[in-house]
Amino acid sequence: MYFLLFLAVVVCVLLGAIVLIQNPKGGGLSSNFSSSSQLLGVQKTGDILEKGTWILAVALMVLSLAINVIGKGGSAKTDISNQQQIEKSLTPSNNTATPGKAAPLPVVPNPKKP
Repeated sequence: MYFLLFLAVVVCVLLGAIVLIQNPKGGGLSSNFSSSSQLLGVQKTGDILEKGTWILAVALMVLSLAINVIGKGGSAKTDISNQQQIEKSLTPSNNTATPGKAAPLPVVPNPKKP
């Protein structure tokens, strides 16, 4: 689970970096390479950045779902153990009470007034 959390943090950092590199007006890095017709087999750098953004966004969603599914399995076990500890603490030590019912209160004699 910790590996998935680490991977999700790395994906978030990369996604933030790619989004910050992009220029919202269409300039960005693609304006620097406008003289070349193709870069890495793609006509624009913006296309690479856009595809990278989509890939990282989908990867982050998948990682989030995987962490949620794995985390739910672990929390169910701890919920059961926490519930058992609560039940043990609520049960009186003299075992006179039945489970689910409160123990009877001790009777204290009422002192007479003179």
